[in-house]
Amino acid sequence: MSVRKLQEKRGWAFNIAVPIIKPTLLATTRREWIGGENIPERGGFLIVLNHISHVDPLTAAHLVYDHGYKPRYLAKSGLFDNKALGFFLRSAGQIPVKRETKDAVGAYSAAVAAVRAGQCVVVYPEATITRDPDMWPMKGKSGAARIALETGCPVIPVGQWGAHEILPPYTKRPHVVPRRKVTMRVGPPVELDDLRAQERTSAVVNEATARIMAAITHQLELVRGEKAPGERYDMAVHGDRFKKKKAG
Repeated sequence: MSVRKLQEKRGWAFNIAVPIIKPTLLATTRREWIGGENIPERGGFLIVLNHISHVDPLTAAHLVYDHGYKPRYLAKSGLFDNKALGFFLRSAGQIPVKRETKDAVGAYSAAVAAVRAGQCVVVYPEATITRDPDMWPMKGKSGAARIALETGCPVIPVGQWGAHEILPPYTKRPHVVPRRKVTMRVGPPVELDDLRAQERTSAVVNEATARIMAAITHQLELVRGEKAPGERYDMAVHGDRFKKKKAG
């Protein structure tokens, strides 16, 4: 049952996806959504959250959709390489990102345009599944911060937990019996107004990114009832502990 009525027409791609994905999630997960009132009822905004499983974009989409929005993701460009899948994803409003290339600018512009059009754009600031041994959020990338500073939109942090029990990172066999509990805690908008008034320097963008990651981490601490490490895992420093699994 939706918390809010969808604010826009579903379109053919969502008309296909929703009747398949939503009942599957309802049958295989127990959901706990906390703080949904922090999701804006109108206007464009960003949802930013931690990344713990390849299945959590679906559970996050469930949260966003049932609060009245079609989620638009900044998604890895490789997902669009298959013509049929790429056509479907683009029709659903998803935005391909070619990391570390000049084409990433196009994804940024598309995300800014979507927010300004009153849409919800979902961003994983870590840009990949966390490599932290205890699955805390890693050091974030700057994309969400730059979109937020450009548009002035609300940035809504979500700490989510449980999807990794359905599909552990870089594994292929889901665990759906018994049903796993998926918790998503939605926090208040990240305070960025003082930064928006300043010149868009690297220091300002880095500070905005740090605030976004701190807000996500705080929500996850509340979900887990634990304190996150004082220093964030940084793949540039600590490496990629899943590299062998990905190669295999």
